[in-house]
Amino acid sequence: MKEIKQVINNIQPLFEKAMKEAKQYQDNLIKPIGSLGRIEELAITISGITGNIQNKLDKKAIIVMCADNGVYKEGVSTAPQEVTAVQTYNMLEGMTGISILSRQLNIDLKIVDIGINGNITHPQLIYKKINYGTKNSAEQEAMTKQEMEKAIYTGFELVKQLKQQGYKILGTGEMGISNTTTATSVIIALTGCNVEEATGKGAGLTEELFQKKKEVLKRILQLHHNMDRKNAFEVVQKVGGFDIAGLMGCFLGAAYYRIPIIVDGVISISAALAACVCQPLVKQYLLASHQSAEPAYHIAAEKIGLHAYFDLEMRLGEGTGCPFTMYLADAATKIMAEMATFEQGNVDKSNYIDIREDKTI
Repeated sequence: MKEIKQVINNIQPLFEKAMKEAKQYQDNLIKPIGSLGRIEELAITISGITGNIQNKLDKKAIIVMCADNGVYKEGVSTAPQEVTAVQTYNMLEGMTGISILSRQLNIDLKIVDIGINGNITHPQLIYKKINYGTKNSAEQEAMTKQEMEKAIYTGFELVKQLKQQGYKILGTGEMGISNTTTATSVIIALTGCNVEEATGKGAGLTEELFQKKKEVLKRILQLHHNMDRKNAFEVVQKVGGFDIAGLMGCFLGAAYYRIPIIVDGVISISAALAACVCQPLVKQYLLASHQSAEPAYHIAAEKIGLHAYFDLEMRLGEGTGCPFTMYLADAATKIMAEMATFEQGNVDKSNYIDIREDKTI
């Protein structure tokens, strides 16, 4: 835990000088000033993360943390627990949603067994199993402190390795039956919202199972009512999952090693929220992707201050929102690198107003 706290204490804010220079350069490109809206903001953020005005995001990876959850025993999911292992294998074989979307944009998938209740053998699998799933958080703490620390450190170390391998932007995904229940538990605990407003139907629950899921969430939060809700480590340990803890480590690692990292859906954002509670500066390194249909996602996004780039009515998980934002980030950085300036294009800049300042538009 000492190493993790040292990481948290050494996370630095974005480079303001680089952001200022990036904005000045962007405002001199051959277009109405501010006309590319949030794409311009995205390029400036990336400059603030890296310290460079121009960036090339030529090596991309999405980290997918795969784990099972003991709360599955409460009957909060329609799919059998074995689906976690089956879908993880299907990802490795390139057959799932995230596999196909990533392949279109030459994004590498880093698929991690951090806690699957079973064994998978595959040459592309990153084997970092903490345990064969967590305990049932409706009956006891989901994991021990040592397991929580190990899971967080696993995510942190993976980001370190990817940084050393030359990756320039990361995405986050997961696979784990019942992990919308664990993610919602974490978000409720860290924000103080209530079960009714935060709970969604996950992967297509029937109305009967939806009501049961809410009852289980209430039991979980009642059982752990004495946990320190300002302590994200304790919250994740008691009601979270290995996938959430691992992704929490990824977000901390990305901020520490200054790599832009993309938040996917509700499980991913629960980990991002936990990381931001530990160190608010982490928020500066987060790039939103899509607006998940899960209610808890909106609560966490508002708490962090994240504004999604896309609203595609998605709720698949796996990291499937990340490729879209990686494409957008690519576009933003290429605009900075390849668009001509007013001078180069022989255009008089004085003919243009700053669209960002025009409130009539």
